[in-house]
Amino acid sequence: MGDFPEDFQVETWRLIQLWIAEGFIRTSSGSHESLEEVAKHYLEDLISRNLIMARKKRFNGEVKVCGIHDLLREFCLIEAEMTKFMHVVRTPFSPGQKPNFRRFSIEKYIEDAYKLLPPVARSMYCFSNLDLPFEPRIKLLPILPIYRHDPIIHEFFSCFNHLRVLAIFPAWFDSISELLNLQTLICDANIMYITLPRKIWMMKNLRYIRLRAASYFPSPRIDKNLVTGMPNLEELFGLCYSSCTNEVFSSIPNLKRLTIHAPLMVDNVPYHLLDMSSLRKLEAFKLSWRYVFAKPIKRFVFPKSLRRLSLARCYKFIWEEISSTFIKLPHLEELKLKYCRADDDIWRLNDKDIFNLQQILLSELNLKHWEASSDNFPNLKCLILKNCEFLQEIPTDFGEICTLESIELHDCTTISEDSARNIEQEQEDMGNNILKVYIRSCHSKF
Repeated sequence: MGDFPEDFQVETWRLIQLWIAEGFIRTSSGSHESLEEVAKHYLEDLISRNLIMARKKRFNGEVKVCGIHDLLREFCLIEAEMTKFMHVVRTPFSPGQKPNFRRFSIEKYIEDAYKLLPPVARSMYCFSNLDLPFEPRIKLLPILPIYRHDPIIHEFFSCFNHLRVLAIFPAWFDSISELLNLQTLICDANIMYITLPRKIWMMKNLRYIRLRAASYFPSPRIDKNLVTGMPNLEELFGLCYSSCTNEVFSSIPNLKRLTIHAPLMVDNVPYHLLDMSSLRKLEAFKLSWRYVFAKPIKRFVFPKSLRRLSLARCYKFIWEEISSTFIKLPHLEELKLKYCRADDDIWRLNDKDIFNLQQILLSELNLKHWEASSDNFPNLKCLILKNCEFLQEIPTDFGEICTLESIELHDCTTISEDSARNIEQEQEDMGNNILKVYIRSCHSKF
């Protein structure tokens, strides 16, 4: 954490990826936990000791953004210099004084900063411009040991063949595919789509790919009899819908988290079955659609390993499809439906519809009636409703769900707000003080 400037707030997922890339995280023999899960335990332990401060949290208590106290940061910097763990470049110095460190943090602009890097340098955290000997100048924005370039110069990357973490802007990948030791690739380019080179499949050490744009992956097939793959890839954020083929999925068998994007300008998306059953380790799936996505439920075959599911901007489905499809996912714990429009407005569940869901988020839906009982969601802990302007009320029987801890309503109807208050009051009258209702409404402003 001392690598970052004073008062810098870092997203936990970025920090965890850095720890993994630096080799700080190890799993014990016989452990079934992933490196990310182990890293989260370390982070929680550091927070409990007040060594790291949680700046922002999600509604489920998970830390989203963290930081470090200024005094502790100064102590870390002193220790890092004494042990030659890291050098923070704050002022210029001559090449003859070049420190022999493996990690550098460049916080301010320094002329000819590239000349300060010794051959043993492995990690570089840049929070300013890195003055390079070619034009146009490469600008490194404040975002970890990671690089954002415009444009990417092949000669630059040839100097970092041991690079493990890279964040770039915008997206040119021809030279990046030569970084065979790369583990984490991030691209935040605000463009419609990205076409990745075929060599991307040769980057066998990639574990984490996060691409903001809809990204087209070429076929992993080398010839008629040989198909390559990325066996270590665990997270893929930004896969283009048209690249979701059985051939691609079979080449990333250990994927745990997947987000599918669509190109920005899409009028008609051709229908084809998207079979994810080969992704037997997939735990989280998110569909991030910018326009209407018709008949979404019938397009997907979900793996039974799925735990978290998020669908956005889905149209032309019926609520019975939601019930009949998701009930087949025995491990599904979190369901998010956002900006969706069904052909009907009633979600009616029967006695046989029993879900293992612990968290439900419904945002900006045309759902009007929700007919359900406590038996349908026996493990529900958190219910969040956002801008559900048609929903009449929350099922009154939900108060009997013994695991339910919170109900949140954000700008919903007064009827649904009243039903939530009634559920809370009934539980308080029975001595149940665990359930909490949170209502955030703009009604009072009008």
